[in-house]
Amino acid sequence: MSTATTTTPDYSPTVEVLGAVLAPGQQPKRPNALSTSITFGWRSVLKIKHVPEQLIDVTAFPIIMTLMFTFLFGGAIAGSTGEYLQFLLPGVLSITVVMITMYSGMAVNADIAKGTFDRFRTLPIWRPSPMVGYLLGDVLRYLMASAVIVCVGLLLGYRADGGVGGVLVAVGLLILFSFAFSWIWTMLGLLLRSEKSVMGASQLVLFPLTFLSNVFVETNSMPGWLQAFVKINPITHLVSAVRDLMAGNWNGGEVMWVLIASAVLIGVFGSVTMGLYNRK
Repeated sequence: MSTATTTTPDYSPTVEVLGAVLAPGQQPKRPNALSTSITFGWRSVLKIKHVPEQLIDVTAFPIIMTLMFTFLFGGAIAGSTGEYLQFLLPGVLSITVVMITMYSGMAVNADIAKGTFDRFRTLPIWRPSPMVGYLLGDVLRYLMASAVIVCVGLLLGYRADGGVGGVLVAVGLLILFSFAFSWIWTMLGLLLRSEKSVMGASQLVLFPLTFLSNVFVETNSMPGWLQAFVKINPITHLVSAVRDLMAGNWNGGEVMWVLIASAVLIGVFGSVTMGLYNRK
């Protein structure tokens, strides 16, 4: 006569986290720096989805800038709009993307005002993740603005002698510099009291840097005192590098200058930003 054996089911409590079953007392693995930064970057992208009006600055503004300066100055400076467009478009591309960087600081300041920022600081994540996330989210803006300007330029007759490769490398260099430059505004977002203050301070810095450069005219047409400033202006070197890459001239000196400037910006303002973030 056989006897059946019975087993008692295990009713010990378990917790399921993202598909993984955790035993009692077991803690979920801490997310790594890359995943948390991408998550916060995706949060910034979702803001655009819910407030699509934010895309005006990366769609309408680049088109207006390109058309306005091409037809306003083209005949007077270069004799024809087509010839001037070849010189102007890389510059407009550069300053448009650089000017968009101010929104990183405004986003930081808005989250501080809403109290969201304090919640981020209590999470068990890599400390710089929220700050890096703001900047990663803005990379989409940079790409969209770049695509709009290049497409408008092609429709107007711009031709990049550097081909697709030259344009892609130029845009990549521009985005890298803009990412580094954005750390200035995240620092201001932590320091200043309101979004309007961040915007005002950003414009106070951006307008002299972008317009007192080689975007619209060659530097040799400027008075000597102005040339001295323009030649040390980082936007001048950025525009020269982007312009040469799109034209098929791989100017290693200018590219290296931009790479070094980007590293310095991240090293200095990134460190200051994180110091302020930790003490906020």
